[in-house]
Amino acid sequence: MKNTTFSDLILYEDEDYMIINKSPFISTLADRSSAFNILDQARDYMATAQVCHRLDKETSGALALAKHPKAYQALAVQFEERKVEKTYHAIADGIHDFHHVHIDLPILISGKGVAKISRKGKPAQTIVHALEAFKQHTLFACHPVTGRLHQIRVHLAHMQAPIAGDVQYGGKPLYLSGLKRNFHLKKDTEELPLIKRVALHAKTLKFKLLNEQYISADAPYPKDFAVLMKQLEKYR
Repeated sequence: MKNTTFSDLILYEDEDYMIINKSPFISTLADRSSAFNILDQARDYMATAQVCHRLDKETSGALALAKHPKAYQALAVQFEERKVEKTYHAIADGIHDFHHVHIDLPILISGKGVAKISRKGKPAQTIVHALEAFKQHTLFACHPVTGRLHQIRVHLAHMQAPIAGDVQYGGKPLYLSGLKRNFHLKKDTEELPLIKRVALHAKTLKFKLLNEQYISADAPYPKDFAVLMKQLEKYR
């Protein structure tokens, strides 16, 4: 990532907004574990840039930024009124035949930043749809109606379809040995997962611009997600 400039990440740009394809393992905002974050990069590119929403550190994909306060406020209202359309792609453990399933389960966030289904939680809705089934996994399109912390991860885990690599919520690391018959590991080597993070990618983002036109941006898979998809397809 450090060899990639911020401008390389831009999917769309006008006088008001930028939409970037966020790389995995980078925080949207500054956090305790890393000073390297998207907001600082964006402000090196344009001093007035402001992030309009967040993606988890491990999550890649479409992220919107505003260039000035009026643009930020206009998009903030769209998020608040649930008018921003977001689609995530997730690779889940197991074979699942979900067709536009509407998950409506409240989510409670603990003080440690861990989410769980709870009656005491805030309303949370996600629509999930199976796009493709592989040998032991399913590719989902997930449309979060609300925007709770770890919402897609928790909702899919509750449906017995945890996201691959999401150990926190019951997902399992995805190894080539689990896909390929007669897999042999080289002597004195340790097998590494095909993807070293939660297999979740913010694929598309759609919202209204200040000129009343809509922008819809599609974020291509980053290298690790694309390689994982290729292996799943190869050994299905």
